[in-house]
Amino acid sequence: MNETILVLNAGSSSVKFGLYQAKHSNLSKLYQGKIEIRGTASRFEVRNDLGETLWQQSADIACHENAIELLLRWLQTQAGNRQPSAVGHRIVHGGSQFSQPIIIDEPILEQLFQLVPLAPLHQPDSLAGIRTLQQLRPAMRQIACFDTAFHHTMPDVEQIYALPRHLTDNGIKRYGFHGLSYEYIAQILPDHMGKQAENRIVVAHLGNGASLCALKGRKSLATTMGFTPLEGLPMGTRCGNLDPAVLLYLMREQQMNHDHLTELLHRRAGLLGVSGISADMRTLLASDHPLAKQAVDLFVWQICRHIGAMAATLEGIDGLVFTAGIGEHAAAIRTQICTRLKWLGIELNASANQANAARISADDSRVSVLVLPTDEEIIIARHTLQCITA
Repeated sequence: MNETILVLNAGSSSVKFGLYQAKHSNLSKLYQGKIEIRGTASRFEVRNDLGETLWQQSADIACHENAIELLLRWLQTQAGNRQPSAVGHRIVHGGSQFSQPIIIDEPILEQLFQLVPLAPLHQPDSLAGIRTLQQLRPAMRQIACFDTAFHHTMPDVEQIYALPRHLTDNGIKRYGFHGLSYEYIAQILPDHMGKQAENRIVVAHLGNGASLCALKGRKSLATTMGFTPLEGLPMGTRCGNLDPAVLLYLMREQQMNHDHLTELLHRRAGLLGVSGISADMRTLLASDHPLAKQAVDLFVWQICRHIGAMAATLEGIDGLVFTAGIGEHAAAIRTQICTRLKWLGIELNASANQANAARISADDSRVSVLVLPTDEEIIIARHTLQCITA
């Protein structure tokens, strides 16, 4: 077996990608990169498996279709005989019907399009990439890997809202997201915790998008995101939990319509909205402005509040894992969170935390605290390989 797999992760204004070589069921990364979609100010960057830049290019890219066309042209001229034989896509929403990766055919694609109303800001970009590849590489196998799939193990009481049953039956329930990230962490936990990995673990995926997941037996028991990625923690530009009556008030008193509310809740709220300065945690931590501090304090407060809820759901906590951009790199945020959570039995090793070590809890800490880089792309590559070799 010698397959080359392309992984595509389409965001609202970018396409991240990775190219993997499969030999005897082992995957090695050949290239990784990102195409930023900013019209005439777009950028295309490719790095090797060590993270060293191999290619940088300014470009005029108007849409995701253009970005994928550019990537395919680069692979055709620069990747030699290592052309992809299959493509794995990160699909944000799999609804109730998709709990496993699946090879995409026309009926499957039609079902994915029917899920667009559940993720209107994310799903269309991924589906546009699938359509583009169908046109440019019609023989190429494409596999959908779902960010919601990992959370299908949650019990019904975690999934349903207190709404009339017919609304629940129509799909209005809590799905959870960041599942590919949590799946990766769940897979590598035994390497760092041994048999303790099967115990009660809370994973904090803290980046521009942020959520928590409670794991037991390395399966999802609860998570903070719900019907959409808007629920739960405050994020870079998303509000997180909000009294629904706030929306009714804004509709009635300020005449906000659907588009106004979408812009407010998804792009103008969160750390950016509270601080009025930035959605970037690095900028906020470096600022001495009181509103920057308030945004950071709110972020930490809500994370601790929700970790308390996760601990209650798990009936205790044996491990806390930080991952994603803020979780992996912001030692100051981890310090503030762990200090507030001493009541859970968490004791931090300050020097290990400052060094972003894999284990940052003190030797006498009752709860193990880890910092583990996540890798959604390798999970997608593995699922893709399994689908095409099954």
